[in-house]
Amino acid sequence: MSNKHTNALINESSPYLLQHAHNPVNWEPWSTTALEKAKNENKLVLISIGYAACHWCHVMEKECFEDEEVANLMNENFVNIKIDREERPDIDHLYMDAVQMMTGRGGWPLNVVTLPDGRPFWGATYVKKDDWMKVLKELTRLYKEQPDKINEYAKDLAEGIKAINLVEVGSDSQILTEDQLDDSVKKWSRYFDHNYGGYNRAPKFMMPGNLDFLLHYAISRKDDDLLEYVNLTLTKMAYGGIFDHLGGGFSRYSVDGKWHVPHFEKMLYDNGQLISLYSKAYAETQNPLYKKVVEETIDFVTSELMDTTKAFYASLDADSLNETGELEEGAFYVWQKAELQTLLADNFELFKDYYNINDFGLWEHGNFVLIRDESDEAIAKKHKLSVSELNMVIAECKQILNKVREKRDRPRLDDKILCSWNGLMLKGLTDAYRFIKNDDYLVLALENATFIKETFIKKDGSLYHNHKNGKSTINGYLEDYASVIEAYIGLYE
Repeated sequence: MSNKHTNALINESSPYLLQHAHNPVNWEPWSTTALEKAKNENKLVLISIGYAACHWCHVMEKECFEDEEVANLMNENFVNIKIDREERPDIDHLYMDAVQMMTGRGGWPLNVVTLPDGRPFWGATYVKKDDWMKVLKELTRLYKEQPDKINEYAKDLAEGIKAINLVEVGSDSQILTEDQLDDSVKKWSRYFDHNYGGYNRAPKFMMPGNLDFLLHYAISRKDDDLLEYVNLTLTKMAYGGIFDHLGGGFSRYSVDGKWHVPHFEKMLYDNGQLISLYSKAYAETQNPLYKKVVEETIDFVTSELMDTTKAFYASLDADSLNETGELEEGAFYVWQKAELQTLLADNFELFKDYYNINDFGLWEHGNFVLIRDESDEAIAKKHKLSVSELNMVIAECKQILNKVREKRDRPRLDDKILCSWNGLMLKGLTDAYRFIKNDDYLVLALENATFIKETFIKKDGSLYHNHKNGKSTINGYLEDYASVIEAYIGLYE
């Protein structure tokens, strides 16, 4: 199939950048050459940052970057740069700080307009076509008519970014006391949702690092109330639509307050950390739900995100093709009631009760996202079954639905291999082996650790960040060193 347009991104390896390689926008990858071009032509730079699994990135691409009218405006007045935030977290961090300072919020796609030297003065996340064109025209006019004003704003913003990223060496080396920790957690707890867990807000992010700390703190301080909150959160997350009840694994976050409807992208870094978290929680509670979550999440990662080399890919997309051939968010994962009734026949009523094929589980357009709100024991009692009988019926239903789901168009895969994220997954495997005692997890951990050693570690001991098409690129960041060191220590232990 021939393409009408091809830009410089065609030579990149990032799946996200390659998604934009046939836009009519003259995208360039991040480079000093692109910035030199902007200086030589005295053009503003338009930098757009996203990642392959990002739903709103796809929406803005379709509405703006695939539109020739928009592309002509961008090409005429800007040097346009596309960045994969997962390849270049350093650049993403810089411009995310800028946008948060300007607007008070952030997210992806992250769009900034900068001076030819890269200093930003305007930024936003998702923007509709008409608004996008109005903004770009106005910024072009301002740059031509009032360059001094824009230069001054960019200078002030640059100084602000430097200030918030300045790490000062603290003179106070005193370790926090238990009373100080207790006071901090008490203040923190004001934001807890005691109905569904997590924070009392929407959207809801899982924040496994926070929950890992709270679990450890609750156990060490013998704080039963806090431990109850952590267990509530872990249970509601495992019950929620944010967890894929058919294929295992977690999506990145839910758009609502009950962990129900996610944006459906599945990221390796979330799942690696959550495997660690649920393994530790299982060690403390022996809750079979937590063990099941660990096992099903590892099954998801090994079946969907694992390379033949035992390395792990970055993510699965939020969108996939629906029945009419259009990219649609969650199309691979959602179900219509009539479809479930036909497929499950006599078992539908039990399945309906278990996964809330009712108003509680309804999303939009008649689609249901599977979500639980009762324990196996409660459902079994209601239907006059033993728990083992209930589990057999649900397993049979899941097997039927998985066979149907396998025939659907699959979400796109971001098959780059990131050092830091593999470190997080390796730590997950070591924790799963430590607390669940499945020898297969140790075998896989050793194989992944060997891949990291042979692929990411240079002769001088430093790290690469990215691996794709048999080639390791981009010098490692702090996150690469931190996650690999922690994973290797865990594996050594």
